[in-house]
Amino acid sequence: MKLTGNTILITGGGAGIGLAFAERFVNAGSTVIVTGRREEILEQAKERLPGLITRVSDLTIESERAALFDWVTTNYPNVNALVNNAGIQQRFNVLKAEAKNDWQQFNQEIATNLEAPIHLAMLFAPYFAAKAEAAIINVTSGLAFTPFAIAPIYSATKAALHSFSMSLRLQLSGTSVEVVEVAPPAVNTNLGGSGLHIHGEPLDAFADGIFEGLAAGKAEIGYGTSVDRLRMSRDDIDEYARKIYEATKSAVE
Repeated sequence: MKLTGNTILITGGGAGIGLAFAERFVNAGSTVIVTGRREEILEQAKERLPGLITRVSDLTIESERAALFDWVTTNYPNVNALVNNAGIQQRFNVLKAEAKNDWQQFNQEIATNLEAPIHLAMLFAPYFAAKAEAAIINVTSGLAFTPFAIAPIYSATKAALHSFSMSLRLQLSGTSVEVVEVAPPAVNTNLGGSGLHIHGEPLDAFADGIFEGLAAGKAEIGYGTSVDRLRMSRDDIDEYARKIYEATKSAVE
């Protein structure tokens, strides 16, 4: 992927992985638009990166996704890259979850992690196909390949987004649009709540590693422990998932 001279939309770009990517794209000479639900987080991001363009959007709402596409393409018609980064991770035990009363919060995870990136990719793909160079980057997870049983919806949505990314790449293979999947391991961010990923990969080292993969033109990019998981055999996947569950199940019991 060309890293300079782009106009890029990053979802969930106000903090964590999204902001780390935004910083690197800005430093590489691209125009960067970030969107998120919380205005105060976007304002903090803009203070850190004064050249950042921000837009408040709740991507769980279909009409807001369509409005975001219209706003971006109208005001920044040179947009040629989308980074589907926004994500929610909830850890729970299905025997204790109040699915009848609390389904809205679980459905929000599905809408954020899967419905929104698929919809945005389908909105932007025809627009990007008319560009000389364009890219759609879907941020999945190492958990797309080796599920984290105590975060079952997160793992399932990331697995589905991985599958969608493969199909999208094939459908767009005759166009100018590159489809890249970034599959992070645990990274030291506030995903799922403060303090849950303090033992994850350092954010800056992770982001630098991903940008090396983008510069090299890779279609699937892992980092650290997720690299091997992208190509694990089924038996190895089963064993890896079992071991992680045994080590973490007490957190939701």
